[in-house]
Amino acid sequence: MYSFMGGGLFCAWVGTILLVVATATDHWMQYRLSGSFAHQGLWRYCLGHKCYLQTESIAYWNATRAFMILSALCATSGIVMGILAFAQQSAFTPVSRPFSAGIMFFASTLFVLLALAIYTGVTVSFLGRRFGDWRFSWSYILGWVALLMTFFAGIFYMCAYRMHECRRLSTPR
Repeated sequence: MYSFMGGGLFCAWVGTILLVVATATDHWMQYRLSGSFAHQGLWRYCLGHKCYLQTESIAYWNATRAFMILSALCATSGIVMGILAFAQQSAFTPVSRPFSAGIMFFASTLFVLLALAIYTGVTVSFLGRRFGDWRFSWSYILGWVALLMTFFAGIFYMCAYRMHECRRLSTPR
């Protein structure tokens, strides 16, 4: 059980760091505009070597930002629950800490999936046609890797919960 929680905690740390980096950086999409390279993130866009805040309140950016922030908050809450599960293993409450951590990581996975789906859909259907020479960049890819890491963190914590429940039920009273 400790190995599952250890694996979950490792995936959780990596996933949360990747979520924060992906959300904060400006390399979700790269494109060519007026002969020079440009890139944009959720908060800024950069033309050449000069960056500007995205002041337009466009719904898909706001939704992507909100879901990425919610995902990072859920993952951080899951890490706290996961550490508490390690610290007080024998004192499981009626709602088990590994189970709660697993639920938080699955919620984080759902939020980052929604954020990436919205961004992908709008980028491919609208921005992809507007800019002829474009591609997704490394911040966007980090978001997908973070999705996988938070999902596996949830799987590991659910396995730890099931293992604990099986041991608890098989122990004679």
